[in-house]
Amino acid sequence: MTRKDIRRGTGLVLIFAVTCTVLIFTMAFVKQARHDGTPAADGDKMASTHWSDSLTNRLSDSPELKGLDAEMQRFIDKWSIKGMQLAVTRNDSLLYTKGYGWADMEAGERMSPKNILRLASASKLVTAVAVMRLAEEGKLSLQSKVFGPDGILNDTLFTNAINDRRLFDVTVDHLLSHQAGFGLGAGDPMFNTKDIIAARKLQGPPDNRQLAAIVLGRKIAFTPGCGHRYSNFGYMLLSLVIERVSGMKYWDFVRENVLEPAGCWRFRPATNYYAERNADEVRYYGPDNEPVEEFNGSGRLVNRVYGGSNVNGLMGAGGWCASASDMARLVAAIDKYPRVTNILSDASVDSLTVWSEKVNRARGWGEILGEGKWRRTGTLSSTHTLVERFPDGECWVLITNSGVWTGHHFSRTMSSLVARMRSAYSNRLPRRDLFSPGVVAKR
Repeated sequence: MTRKDIRRGTGLVLIFAVTCTVLIFTMAFVKQARHDGTPAADGDKMASTHWSDSLTNRLSDSPELKGLDAEMQRFIDKWSIKGMQLAVTRNDSLLYTKGYGWADMEAGERMSPKNILRLASASKLVTAVAVMRLAEEGKLSLQSKVFGPDGILNDTLFTNAINDRRLFDVTVDHLLSHQAGFGLGAGDPMFNTKDIIAARKLQGPPDNRQLAAIVLGRKIAFTPGCGHRYSNFGYMLLSLVIERVSGMKYWDFVRENVLEPAGCWRFRPATNYYAERNADEVRYYGPDNEPVEEFNGSGRLVNRVYGGSNVNGLMGAGGWCASASDMARLVAAIDKYPRVTNILSDASVDSLTVWSEKVNRARGWGEILGEGKWRRTGTLSSTHTLVERFPDGECWVLITNSGVWTGHHFSRTMSSLVARMRSAYSNRLPRRDLFSPGVVAKR
């Protein structure tokens, strides 16, 4: 080998080394930049790092909060809950978030803040925010008619199905505030799919549009706007309204226009079966082990929490999964506090949280309990969710992966737990913001 060849080889090695060094520093810089929660480009989403990716139970370990941990464990033991998550914010800063018990007992996986769980009816808050986003864009108003030739859902599939003419007076606001007139005389149509299949002699479960047409053929319980009756069906209709007005699938519109702008990265559409579960999703446990008939009319007996109901088909009425901290982040984005950028105007937030002594007119929220106290609950046979936002700027979120035999009444029990923990431990919570690691939160 000549000296010229040696010099050429040495030069190539040096060029290669410099190139590798540049690439390493570039990748490190990109990775560091992503730690602030900024979304990655569409083609690089798997490489992105968001605030929620770094959460661990250890981050919320504290000698001063051992009593809070013990309180949570006693609660889990008393009610035979397999696993539970807690998140606490104050003035838009995430102070504390932790998982307790099991995320998946059979797989030996402990609950962590990064697991996601079914939100049940707490999903309605997500849907209400999506509706307000469309209203702010001028694509609908709360007084927009839902049915009829001039309505949003003006397909002949819906219009021809209507027998009770009062349905033509239903507005978007009636659906948001549970005042559209839908009753439960024939059961909740979102949970008695197999009965509808049998009664209609269908070959399989109806999709959401077909289900809507079936229910619209019934007489409503009261004139729209002249009563209040909680309706899962009404919020499923709002999901179809969002699809029609936006021209996008419900899940996609909410993700792109609500969740991502709010910095909520761990929301996913719920699935019906364990084998279909999302990444980081927990296993669910019912209040009993009694098998039930599969919702789709197959006649098979299944675990109640996996196939007993069409959870995904609930759409905006109860079809989202998320972590407790991501749910708290959504509240931070719709509460007027400035630390987390609000995705709704103050007027829209006021519309969602209007308070009346005479009647519950909350939109999306379950209850408005005076100025600044907001509550949202959710119940399925597989989960219970509680979101409580207080006038002092604190928000507490609890989610379980187990159903409890008391059903929706369990929400009050969870609320009592929050009241005890707030009283004893609120002033001991660390002054930091896990939404923005390294930032000290103000009291």
